[in-house]
Amino acid sequence: MSDIRLFRYNATEAQELAGKSVAIEKTLQSLIESQMETFLGVRFLATEYSTGNKHRGRIDSLGLDENGCPVIIEYKRHSNETVINQGLFYLDWLLDHKADFRLLVMDKLGKEEADKIEWSETRLLCIASDFTRYDEHAVAQINRNIELIRYKLFGDDLLLFELVNGANAASTAATATVEDDPVETKPTKVPAASTLAMKTHADQMATASPELLTLFEQTRSFILAQGDDIIEKPLKLYVAFRRLKNFVCMSLVSKQDPRVFLTLKLDPTTADLEKGFTRDVTNIGHWGTGDLEVALRKPADFEKAKSLIERAYQEN
Repeated sequence: MSDIRLFRYNATEAQELAGKSVAIEKTLQSLIESQMETFLGVRFLATEYSTGNKHRGRIDSLGLDENGCPVIIEYKRHSNETVINQGLFYLDWLLDHKADFRLLVMDKLGKEEADKIEWSETRLLCIASDFTRYDEHAVAQINRNIELIRYKLFGDDLLLFELVNGANAASTAATATVEDDPVETKPTKVPAASTLAMKTHADQMATASPELLTLFEQTRSFILAQGDDIIEKPLKLYVAFRRLKNFVCMSLVSKQDPRVFLTLKLDPTTADLEKGFTRDVTNIGHWGTGDLEVALRKPADFEKAKSLIERAYQEN
């Protein structure tokens, strides 16, 4: 059970708001689908998506996240419902019907987004008012991208989401392998050819110096230390760190001007931009999500970046 408590207060008194679940789960589904990108960082594609006459199923919600990863969302309507098993069935179905999903993305978001689909990190989100300890244990034993999200309603206009298994999902990501796929992954915003070499993140890591790898791991450890709700997702071109949504993406350049670079979800106008260290990439092509880029070339840069990383975690 969640131990989150919410209070409304003023100068003289405080009043606890009682949490509740929706009477009809379809109400919650409709609400999330209408604001899916704001709530979860996922672009809405379809509701009650049919898997065809042979498989005879309906996926509650389908979407594409900010990293280009397909997302299946299933809503747990009853405490005894096996939503995880059902979600795994749909997850396998989706990976076996990539062409159908790609056509859906093309129809809703266009060919450019369809070309950027990151199949290796396809996600299953299970949303419910509560989960049992058996749900959490089962997900911890399954090497799949499954996230359990608990919700609560407070009053008439407050909705809370709590990621139940952030640490487990993060450890799953660390052991995930990238599947071969004929579709080439492209950047979120296409950079100029002179800006970044078209190398995968794994390629850059393989050719980086020991000093740069140390800086990378030091930064990675600091990011993960911000909270146990962080999920780390290694992708083809960068590593994304998120809670429910990305707050920082990280990669490196191993040649010419070796550096670790971060893209943070912070408003660049709220940071003191320093040439060679931070820059506003709102309208500049770059890997990952976020509009503030931070370049780390030496340990002193990492020390300066700590406060920005902390802000990105806290504000997202």
